[in-house]
Amino acid sequence: MRALVQRVSSASVTVDSRISGEIGAGLLVFVCVMQGDTEAEGIWLARKVVNLRIFEDEAGRMNRSLLDVGGSALVVSQFTLAAETRGNRPGFSTAAAPDEGKRLYEHVSALIAGHGVRVANGVFGADMDVSLVNQGPVTIWLDTASA
Repeated sequence: MRALVQRVSSASVTVDSRISGEIGAGLLVFVCVMQGDTEAEGIWLARKVVNLRIFEDEAGRMNRSLLDVGGSALVVSQFTLAAETRGNRPGFSTAAAPDEGKRLYEHVSALIAGHGVRVANGVFGADMDVSLVNQGPVTIWLDTASA
């Protein structure tokens, strides 16, 4: 399972001119389920997301987690994180099948919420417009395969 995590002041997802999810300060989490991923990878990823210390403390050091600051998470499915870019046209054959991808994406989102984090979501499989104000900027790549 892969995730691209961005620390944001605000973020939202719009589908068909309707906001499907929005948050204030917190994390925008793009999630890609890979072939062979299970609930175990989702548990690891959710725990990592909520405990990742990328928010500043009183000294200005990145030493606080999403849980510490009481932030929200906007969780968005993004199968393109599975891109294989050997040539000029990316391939996505290592991404999970849509049914399994949706199931595990929703599982990760629920696990993050289960940690007491307010969660908003995009719409799985939809064409989405994502707006964000990346604070820092801080962007972190997570991959359960390298955990």
